[in-house]
Amino acid sequence: MKINKTNAARLLDKAKIAYELIPYEVDEHDLSAVHVAANLGENIDQVFKTLVLHGDKSGYFVCIIPGEHEVDLKLAAKASGNKKCDLIPMKELLPLTGYIRGGCSPIGMKKHFPTYIHETCSAFSHIYVSAGVRGLQIKIAPNDLIREVRAEICSLFEE
Repeated sequence: MKINKTNAARLLDKAKIAYELIPYEVDEHDLSAVHVAANLGENIDQVFKTLVLHGDKSGYFVCIIPGEHEVDLKLAAKASGNKKCDLIPMKELLPLTGYIRGGCSPIGMKKHFPTYIHETCSAFSHIYVSAGVRGLQIKIAPNDLIREVRAEICSLFEE
């Protein structure tokens, strides 16, 4: 099966970063990272989801967290230098990032936003993030992803 390269994959190629594109079966009724991990047969702690938030001081920013967790808004606000923050409304995702729900990659958004990744990413040799379309994940070394998206490692939820 031929896998079409996404913009995120082309950016990784350009940066000479090693990665693997991993397809999975999409369920339109369940776009969760838990479903993706089960479909891939991978540890849910290694399948990260990309969330876009808006802070009262910094504006938009991105959080990358393991799939079965919810971002702690207080911790996200603190990490990003805000007093408070919220997830953006779903209707803003595509115009802001160029990506849709279930296919939002931290790589290759329309513009670069400050990015924060949960500290557990460092425990793994590779993690998965969306490749920018539903049905395709990028398998990548956490340090390579951090370097490419200029992410800061921090705690984004209570363990």
